[in-house]
Amino acid sequence: MTNPLLPRPARTAGRVFVWVLLAVAVLTVAAAAWLGVRGYLAYSHLRSAESAARQLSADVGDPATAAAGLPAISSDTAAARALTSDPIWRAAESLPWVGPQLSTVGTLAASIDDVAGSALEPLVDLASTFSVDSLRPTNGRFDLTEFESMQTAAASSAAQVGVAANTLENIDRGPLLPVLATSVDEVGDLLGTVQTAADAVSRTTALMPAMLGEDGPRNYLVVFQNNAEWRSLGGIVGAMAMIHTEGGSLTLAAQGSSSDFTKYDTPVLDIGPELTGIMGAKPAQFIQNATQVPSFPLAAELAREMWARETGTQVDGVLSLDPVALSYLLKATGPITLPTGDVLSSENATQLLLNEVYQRYERPADQDAFFQAAAASVFGALAAGSADPATLISALAQAGEEQRLLIWNANETEQAILDGTTLQGNLPKTDAEQTAFGVYVNDGTGSKMDYYMTLGTGVAWCTDTESTPDAALTVTLRDDAPADAASLPAYITGNGGFGVEAGLTETITYLYLPEGSEVVATSSSGGGSETGFGTGTDSGRTVLTWSTTLRPGEEATATVRVRTPPTASLVAETTPVLPGKAQEVEARCSAAG
Repeated sequence: MTNPLLPRPARTAGRVFVWVLLAVAVLTVAAAAWLGVRGYLAYSHLRSAESAARQLSADVGDPATAAAGLPAISSDTAAARALTSDPIWRAAESLPWVGPQLSTVGTLAASIDDVAGSALEPLVDLASTFSVDSLRPTNGRFDLTEFESMQTAAASSAAQVGVAANTLENIDRGPLLPVLATSVDEVGDLLGTVQTAADAVSRTTALMPAMLGEDGPRNYLVVFQNNAEWRSLGGIVGAMAMIHTEGGSLTLAAQGSSSDFTKYDTPVLDIGPELTGIMGAKPAQFIQNATQVPSFPLAAELAREMWARETGTQVDGVLSLDPVALSYLLKATGPITLPTGDVLSSENATQLLLNEVYQRYERPADQDAFFQAAAASVFGALAAGSADPATLISALAQAGEEQRLLIWNANETEQAILDGTTLQGNLPKTDAEQTAFGVYVNDGTGSKMDYYMTLGTGVAWCTDTESTPDAALTVTLRDDAPADAASLPAYITGNGGFGVEAGLTETITYLYLPEGSEVVATSSSGGGSETGFGTGTDSGRTVLTWSTTLRPGEEATATVRVRTPPTASLVAETTPVLPGKAQEVEARCSAAG
């Protein structure tokens, strides 16, 4: 019914206004429906791509199969990108609240499509015709031409994936729904993993030709750290070998043992007053103690100089492995029969090499001969191409991640290729993103009792009454040796040679505090720790020295709380000990000074 009080033009304008409102409402609903449908379809495509990507990662050992599956992923990511980039979607990105959600979904789809559609293309082209068997040495020689094509493809892919990862990293999570923010983090982590993998291939294939003697003969010293007698970087230097490389070939040129080295009356290199003040000059006087310093580049230079003095050969680099890393390699080679008749496998390597050999052989010379035979047998299997390449790559990656494989090159340009990786074995670094402690354990018993020791570490952010964030580190040491440990062979117990009663275990622990931090409080208990902490500095870091002496079944604990700016990540880097002997413990914020 019309309003008779309104003039006719006014009534007409009112009708128009109503229709305009209705039209706007219909268009709004239609746009919302459009966005909802397209968003749902984009979500479905991304889920499909995720499922295919998981299958692709399972086929990593067969690059050709993995490459064949990538087009399907690319098709889904392209569809998701198209669904989230039309004019209506882009216009809606400027709306309050809903806009940031839509913009983020569009960025996610675009970033994933950039990776699947183009960033991985160089690696896919390579993988379509590549077989990991081409990395298997033939008659002890690698085909170095394979590395060049891999390096170029991996470098290109890593750079492009890095751009996509940085794009996601810069998304403001604040306005986002929790589920969407989580998705951004998950995709960011995925792209980070892809970038890391491509970067690792790029670095490896750039460095390997040089180390394999592409431009001329090379010699590398390989030291084997014995985890049964702790040192900061893993264990005492025991067996060692010199590998000669030339034109892609590898030969075992020499072997040695720490017993072949004498004590040097004066340090072979100047390790500086800071380290000397903390641990004395022994790292530069005994090959066994070269790994007492927690910086592998320095330890490697010490070992290199000592090897040169004993043999007259100046090596081009130093590599370090421990029996745990050796057990990983044995997964690739399969069990190996030693000259003694023993079968060395991934399952028994650590027990056989770190404990049984000392119970079987009383004379150190016989122990050394066993270690050398084991090292030569494993090297022979690797050089002969007996190892499965895909499994070998995985084994080396795991050893590197756990810092059981360390590499130092005398050539600075080649060493720089490893910058930022765990393979360098550098001191822990604190920066704007990460706060890092270092926990380095060293045997003080002159024994192999650390085969039975367990190391626990824990870190936490703490807040005091003034809401100032502090970082806390808690370290535990537990002696799991049998109750009758004193009756073990003398070479295992140390037989009291360093003033420690047979059956007991003395440990000297170096606690490296974050750069720029200030000690707030410390506490310790058990294991003779009432002597407190020694204090020193190394490379801008405060270092606390904590000594313990434990009987079988005993445990000691130390806690340090420091004042330091908060960061997103709080970590403790530790000496790599035996599997199952490294535990995570709860950090204590209530350390009393």
